[in-house]
Amino acid sequence: MEAQLTAMRPELVGFAYRMLGSPYEAEDAAQETLLRAWKHGGDYDPSRASLRTWVYRIATNVCLDMLRSASRRARAVDFASTAAAGGELGAPLPESTWVLPILDSSLGDPAEVAVRRDTVRLAFVAALQHLPARQRAVLILRDVFCWPADEVAALLDTTVPSVTSALQRARTALRKADPAPPSPLSDEAKRALVERYADAFQRDDVAALVALLQADVINSMPPFTWWIRGRDTVAAVMAASDGSCHGARLVPEAANGGLALWQERPTGPGGSFERFALLLFEFGDELISEVTTFLGYRPDATEQP
Repeated sequence: MEAQLTAMRPELVGFAYRMLGSPYEAEDAAQETLLRAWKHGGDYDPSRASLRTWVYRIATNVCLDMLRSASRRARAVDFASTAAAGGELGAPLPESTWVLPILDSSLGDPAEVAVRRDTVRLAFVAALQHLPARQRAVLILRDVFCWPADEVAALLDTTVPSVTSALQRARTALRKADPAPPSPLSDEAKRALVERYADAFQRDDVAALVALLQADVINSMPPFTWWIRGRDTVAAVMAASDGSCHGARLVPEAANGGLALWQERPTGPGGSFERFALLLFEFGDELISEVTTFLGYRPDATEQP
């Protein structure tokens, strides 16, 4: 059983991340789930449920317990924007405020990540946070992991009609939360846009960079509530920049099932490059529709600074 449980860890992290909106809490939840499963392995009865159902029952209860005292995690666009070119960013808000990114390497098999990548996009995970916790669990288990209704009902100690009703309500609420729809662009087209973005950024070519953004692009920088909308506004903000990004480089990464870039600055010993931020992208029909820059993001930390 131990080997089976260990092999389940990445998918448990993915489940918990969708439930909780934080890679740090997802790792904690997966660890707690496995500890409980190892501790109570003698209680498992294969005649009553599969090992996966039994473990996911534990994982769901762990996540529901963690959500009882938690506030809903948000994105910068959930706050009123007071951003202006050359203006102050304001005070950073604590880590617990934000829906945070997760590196694809934390989610296990790349092929499995690819199959479900639209359900780990930042916009989708943020929309999930609007759902009541049990509805969230039902929707993730039914629509993301494709569990049968009777298995979900058994896991949650409820009935199939109750699961069906909860799923309908969750789908309705998710539509109202309005997660951005997946882009029709091919992976190759998205990759080309991100590569051109990185090149323009590193050359300080504002005109080339903003040409890659759609007219109503959104740009935000957690942990600040600062965010802006519009290609012209992005251009004005970049033109008013204090030059702190000069000399930085952007390095490819895979996060939230899509393309990301590490921003690195030569601030380490001897001018070595250090990670400063992680950039995540959303795409429209032809161009980049959103850039979220997570300042100070540290995936190897137990919590954000």
